[in-house]
Amino acid sequence: MRTLSSRDARRLMKQMGLKVSELAGVKEVVIKMEDKEIIIENPSVSVLEVSGQRVFQILGSAKERVIERTCIKISEEDAQLIAAQLNVPLEEAIAALKETSGDIAEAIMLIQSRRRI
Repeated sequence: MRTLSSRDARRLMKQMGLKVSELAGVKEVVIKMEDKEIIIENPSVSVLEVSGQRVFQILGSAKERVIERTCIKISEEDAQLIAAQLNVPLEEAIAALKETSGDIAEAIMLIQSRRRI
């Protein structure tokens, strides 16, 4: 198989509708996950455009940082309100409030959606 020169590769990519460009001035890329972040400092970032979609290629050294969870105080009154309205045990209401970061409406919807399953 013949190797492509960089000129031939650019020509082939152009014929296929591919565009590659370099993002200048990128200082940091952060990928946030549920329990941690991946931080890439001073990365080299290339953008590949294909059919209106953009693909980012990131090169550099990465480090991970664990995300600290803040303790959310759950109001006893909120839990009792949910338990009474939905006729569920207080423990279930508290668990739903913890899962929804103390959002009462979201906790109610969460419990109701679990009942339908």
